[in-house]
Amino acid sequence: MTATTPFTPLFDRLVIIGPGLIGSSILRRAHENRAIARELVASDIDAGVCARVRELGIADRVEADPARAVVGADCVILCVPVGAIGAVAAQVVPAMKHGAILSEVGSTKVSVINGVLPALASRPDIAFVPSHPMAGTEYSGPDAGFPSLFENRWCLLTPPEGTPHDAVARITALWQAMGAHIRTMTAEHHDRVCAIVSHLPHLLAFTICGTADDLAGETRSEVLDFAASGFRDFTRIAASDPTMWRDIFLNNREALLEMLDRFMADAHAMAKAIREGDDTVIVNRITRGRAIRRTLIENRQA
Repeated sequence: MTATTPFTPLFDRLVIIGPGLIGSSILRRAHENRAIARELVASDIDAGVCARVRELGIADRVEADPARAVVGADCVILCVPVGAIGAVAAQVVPAMKHGAILSEVGSTKVSVINGVLPALASRPDIAFVPSHPMAGTEYSGPDAGFPSLFENRWCLLTPPEGTPHDAVARITALWQAMGAHIRTMTAEHHDRVCAIVSHLPHLLAFTICGTADDLAGETRSEVLDFAASGFRDFTRIAASDPTMWRDIFLNNREALLEMLDRFMADAHAMAKAIREGDDTVIVNRITRGRAIRRTLIENRQA
């Protein structure tokens, strides 16, 4: 009879605070792959969300009280809107065990880190490893998640200076088990990158849909009736959660406004080219856009 090697998961207890699209997708993946965690705990302030997570069976235990949920956890991941991360951290950090890891999945990092660090001031034994999985859909809530959401997507880590290497390695292993590719960078660089590849496109989508909605009478009806694929793509992005994106815009305002200014300058240049019939500028801009699209497809990010 052959002896078997004892099985040791990456974490004994993993806690997800806020099992929406991202949080419930982590739970689903970890539920399928028990090499990630022996026990999965979910928590949300919304009783309806807690009830739905229980119905879905994607967590071993569901707690309404986040401070109670994190007791004894090896890793706690905050999956709440970025504007709430600091307050939730202040609530759960005092209840976390010695040596545990705190992470989060917010789309902004400078504001999140500044919001969380005060809660960690009296807990130097807690390692903080911010992360941002670059994946998502326009849907939200526990029913929106699926286990392959992070497959072949990037997850950006922005650990503050002095974060223990072991904690970073374990969060890296977590996201690799989710199917993601990992890149580590500073919080400042993260916010500038995300401002152009994520935050500005959402701002433009919300604005374009608002412009269409403001059109009066028959013109507005025709816009909605005859929407082509380009406009439909904008409406998909614009269907995203309002609270989440309000918080992102306000918490990354400097980088976002910088990118918006650059975009507006480019848009004015394009308008000038169209007005003056400068087909060289127009074709050059279209060609560059096509090249970016091809690169995304080649990198399996489209």
